[in-house]
Amino acid sequence: MTVYFIGAGPGDPELMTLKGLRILKSCPIVLYAGSLIPREVLREVEGSAEQIIDTATINLDEMQQYFLQAQREGKDVARLQCGDPSLYGAIGEQIRRLNQLGIDYEIIPGVSAVAASAAYLGKELTLSKVSQTLIMTRYEGKTPFPERERLPQLAQSGATLAIHLGVTYMKKIVAELIPHYGADCPVAVCYRSSWPDQDKVTGTLADIAEKVAAKGYKLTALILVGRVLDTENFSDSHLYSQDKPNIFRKRKGVIDDLQLLEEKTQTGTTLRNTD
Repeated sequence: MTVYFIGAGPGDPELMTLKGLRILKSCPIVLYAGSLIPREVLREVEGSAEQIIDTATINLDEMQQYFLQAQREGKDVARLQCGDPSLYGAIGEQIRRLNQLGIDYEIIPGVSAVAASAAYLGKELTLSKVSQTLIMTRYEGKTPFPERERLPQLAQSGATLAIHLGVTYMKKIVAELIPHYGADCPVAVCYRSSWPDQDKVTGTLADIAEKVAAKGYKLTALILVGRVLDTENFSDSHLYSQDKPNIFRKRKGVIDDLQLLEEKTQTGTTLRNTD
């Protein structure tokens, strides 16, 4: 018996991986957080799963009882997690319980809200000479943070920021970021990215709090901050540059020389074969 932590993706059922869907369909018991995962994600198992349990209203002890029941019956469990299970998925405490109970588990990665939001915006979050680092964090609310991981400390890097679970603290976030990024720094707030009712608002640190308040976002919104969101002033990467050869692509002059050598070799071979 195995508990599978399956990344259900950010909301769109088609963004679950093929492996995740295959394992989901093989498990008789399915646990999912109905507050974060749309029921449509379960359409493939609605008629086949023995049990489909919404865990939005249960606590960790109650969840453990489902694991124990499945263990007694020798049945695999699909534990659906929104986004990617290893990112703010609260699977650490579940895994700790499974280890204590001697129950096997496996993590199936999923598409994160960060990936879905970048796609929704049509943006690359890492641009040459603008930002090569993406910091994924959350705003400090009920969960205490180490001093070195508080937002002002992270902001000193100037990296692109993806801030989870922080939209209700928008004014505080803006106040802490402006000294490091400037009031004109671009910001995007993506609400329920990839869901049918997805929405977004863009602006700068100077006006984003007012725009978010007007939208009324309260939950399931991701905040993205950084110059990568609104600039054409970036360099081409070396990935496709003809002046930057790599182990797969030779410098253009070298390619020409190799082609010439090949032509000469083929010609020589042809002459020898006609002697």
